[in-house]
Amino acid sequence: MKTNKITIIGGGNIGKSIALGLSKVEDLKESEIWVTRRRTSLIEYLKEDGIKISSNNREAVKDADIIFLAVKPWQVKDILEEIKDELIENKTIIASVAATVVTEDIQDIIGYDKYPVFMVMPSTAMSISESMTCIAQNNKWEKEQTLLENLFNKCGSCIVLPQELMPAATVLASCGIAFAFRYMRAAIQGGVEVGFGADIAKQIVAQTVKGAASMIADKGLHPESEIDKVTTPKGITIAGLNEMEHHGFSSSIIKGLVSSFDKMKKN
Repeated sequence: MKTNKITIIGGGNIGKSIALGLSKVEDLKESEIWVTRRRTSLIEYLKEDGIKISSNNREAVKDADIIFLAVKPWQVKDILEEIKDELIENKTIIASVAATVVTEDIQDIIGYDKYPVFMVMPSTAMSISESMTCIAQNNKWEKEQTLLENLFNKCGSCIVLPQELMPAATVLASCGIAFAFRYMRAAIQGGVEVGFGADIAKQIVAQTVKGAASMIADKGLHPESEIDKVTTPKGITIAGLNEMEHHGFSSSIIKGLVSSFDKMKKN
């Protein structure tokens, strides 16, 4: 399937990240990528990457092959009502990034089995082609699913999940990047306290986290076995780990994830 035009409705942080990530995909070099936002001055800089911007949703989605709804869940209905006359049956792919909006919610508005509809959850690391993206659908669109998988795998990694797991995926991947940043920020602060300048501490922490993540993602290693390799009897690493655990390190991470998940279920 050839993709000539992609439109991202919503030029917030995640919408901009999607646009920047896709703009780096070689297969899309000849494609148009559009981003919409009411105040286009806030996304003017995207033009430097060949991305078109507009405040007119109908104009931006006209003849689009893929439309990403990168907006708040409560905005989805009004936007779909606004653009649905521009959709092309059996062609236009609708990919919702609105976390609590399931495919049936969208189909209720634009019609069942008329358009390929997906839930999509990338992270802001999409902007540097390092997103963990989860996608789900609840219908028959296998070719379109393969197209999205291929695109997202070129912007990091992509997995296909049952739709009922997408809220959990949102917490673990999309919210999870903020949790990872919080650990990094705390580690940098600790580095400063033990003697480093902030810039050097940041460099050390960033590469350390990158190395750890690569060992898990690329080598398939388990975190616990790798911890065992660097915790010697009566050593300094185990002393630090145990002190963190005494203060609820692992427990607080799990509680944070569950708290975000519970919050999503209430919305």
